[in-house]
Amino acid sequence: MDVMPQQPPQSHDPSRRPPLDASDFSGASALSALRDPASEDGVPPLSLRTTLRRAALGVVAGAVLVTGAVVAVPDDGKKAAPPPVPGPVSRALTATAAGSPASLSDLTALIGDRQQWVGTHPSDARSWAVLGTAYVEWARRSADAAYYGRAEQALKRSLEVRPGANGNTAAWVGLAALANARHDFGTAKKWGETVRARQPKQWTVYPALIEAYAGLGDRESVKTAVERFTALRAGVPALVQTARMYLDRGWREDALANAQDAADRAATPAQKAECLALLGELAWERGEPEEAVAQYGAALRADRAHHPSLAGRARALVALGRTDEALRDYRAALAQLPRPEYMLALGELYESLGQEEEARGQYAGLREALDRDDAQGVDNALLRGRFETDHGDPDAAVDLLDAEWARRHRSAAVADALGWALYRSGDPSAALEYAARAVETGGQNASYAYHLGVIQKALRDYGPARRNLEEALRSNPRFSPLDGPAAQEALDG
Repeated sequence: MDVMPQQPPQSHDPSRRPPLDASDFSGASALSALRDPASEDGVPPLSLRTTLRRAALGVVAGAVLVTGAVVAVPDDGKKAAPPPVPGPVSRALTATAAGSPASLSDLTALIGDRQQWVGTHPSDARSWAVLGTAYVEWARRSADAAYYGRAEQALKRSLEVRPGANGNTAAWVGLAALANARHDFGTAKKWGETVRARQPKQWTVYPALIEAYAGLGDRESVKTAVERFTALRAGVPALVQTARMYLDRGWREDALANAQDAADRAATPAQKAECLALLGELAWERGEPEEAVAQYGAALRADRAHHPSLAGRARALVALGRTDEALRDYRAALAQLPRPEYMLALGELYESLGQEEEARGQYAGLREALDRDDAQGVDNALLRGRFETDHGDPDAAVDLLDAEWARRHRSAAVADALGWALYRSGDPSAALEYAARAVETGGQNASYAYHLGVIQKALRDYGPARRNLEEALRSNPRFSPLDGPAAQEALDG
């Protein structure tokens, strides 16, 4: 299906399913095309009932992207969806219209409702945009990347019915969010800036722009976008975005003030859990694992489906030496939300406990998960590079991360990972520049300071090495079950 010029450049990966032909989106065939992927080779069945048992990464940006589809497309008076009746669909639309995350059950109801509607109203651009952006949110919150392909098809169908240039900027916002979810930050930036140029007061586009700029390492553009978002749509979502910006800059007190304000003002269980989880993350970054455990526990009491809080609590429990409880929480999180980063964290915990066979099992599962994501167009080069650096082939990690840097994915996280990979591959001189940049731009991150200190020590720059190792251990002395003891050993040396 040709949707140019709205369609951004796409990679030509033969392993990915081609877009559906326009004839697949008529009447009931549209619904079946979106709801019966089980017949496709290599794509798992996408049963919402089954997937609901896995859980949720409840992100405010994801809620806002659905909002964009709900509020940004003017009604043309033709074949538009009727007002929702009170119930889960209405609650989902109400939550997202406020820029807040919907509950998992309400999001499920919204998807089912829009699937049914477009099956009989295939020319309703707005409903296709709602459906596509809801698929993006579901994929994020279930760790099921197979939904990204569904999202792409629905958003393209929306643009086919009504091009973005004719007012369908909601589909463009959805495509920006989809690109961010796949870690294609350059494409997300292009879509977001296209919307902003046409409708600078369209507040729903700013969370997608903030995420894209952060992925590209453009801190000044992040700041500008956060300020603009706050001016256009002050409230809990803007406070969360502001807190995250301050956290990334290492301004912990400012981050805490905004996150606490957001938590105090949160109006729904899903929103409350998101804010409390952010407070848990801030406590962890400050090296206060007891407080982190308390905040993550509060998030889970607010919303039992906020499974990222299980993984966050597990990390903090490791720092407290409560490894049995940590193993319990990691396993529970992975049972509901099988994200590759949780597999890596659990594998490293097993390794720190001397359980080598269990660690190898997690690392094997991690590789399989990354391969599945690759097949759905997700760029996991950063996580794969980190894994290969410490548990695989550092030279391969350098190649992966160098390619990310060439794509202008120049966040502090990529700089740190590339520097560490270069060091581990035997080139500390080349590593120094990237590691120093990560510490300079990445806030008070204990892992970044540890990596820089080790690299400086290898270069016999002992004074700065000692300062950075001390900073890592002062900032968060138990930042990693493997690297925390290694940092102390390096400092002792």
